[in-house]
Amino acid sequence: MNILDEIIAHKKKEVEEKRSLYPSKLLEQSIYFEGDTVSMKGYIQRADKSGIIAEFKRQSPSKGVINPNATVEQVSIGYMQAGASGLSVLTDKKYFGGKNQDLTTAREYNFCPILRKDFVVDEYQIIEAKSIGADTILLIAAALTSDELKSLGAFAKSFGLEVLMEVHNEEELNKCLNENIDLLGVNNRNLKTFETSIQVSKDIADKIPSDFVKVSESGISDPNTINDLKSYGYEGFLIGENFMRNGRPARAAKDFIDRLKVLEGSGVDA
Repeated sequence: MNILDEIIAHKKKEVEEKRSLYPSKLLEQSIYFEGDTVSMKGYIQRADKSGIIAEFKRQSPSKGVINPNATVEQVSIGYMQAGASGLSVLTDKKYFGGKNQDLTTAREYNFCPILRKDFVVDEYQIIEAKSIGADTILLIAAALTSDELKSLGAFAKSFGLEVLMEVHNEEELNKCLNENIDLLGVNNRNLKTFETSIQVSKDIADKIPSDFVKVSESGISDPNTINDLKSYGYEGFLIGENFMRNGRPARAAKDFIDRLKVLEGSGVDA
């Protein structure tokens, strides 16, 4: 069993426990449930933004503890002031040290699109995502069947949520394509070895239909990499660890985005 299989098995048990404690009808009473969502797709494509989805992540299975003392309020506000297009917030507790309140806190302090970064296996989690203030959910092709990807995507759309579909290779891409996707993310991290390679995004780029916003995820630590990926049609770039391992994540994001602006303005390497 690889780490993804382990996480999914645990997540299914977790969902059943949560469902018994917090029924869907209770979640639907949230102040966020009837509110409008903010389009991640729209923000990524804005000319005044960087295309970067900046992630708040305390730890991960591959890196262990990354930044246990960072505060969601300070980091998320700083990310957006730095020029990020949106936020990604980990809400998985067991493996990533996150919680739902992290996303709600980010929502309270920011008017921007927020991705709930978690492992969705059930419609209940989509209702939960809406109730805590998320605008976008993540569906992982490696963890779900084609029918599940389509039905969960449709369910999310019914609540006004956008869908970021994540793949790791062409086989997963072919399996997941459906009309309920807004953003197509390519994860550069191999879930079996945890190695990252930007080449993964490059190899699959021309296979992604043009009606989806392309997002490259993981392993991006240099503005030059973003400039390179843009030539392959990528518009969104999810960056978490590179910022979070810094003692001041928001400052790291600002320095990175400032360098990206210089690079884009000069046409030469930053």
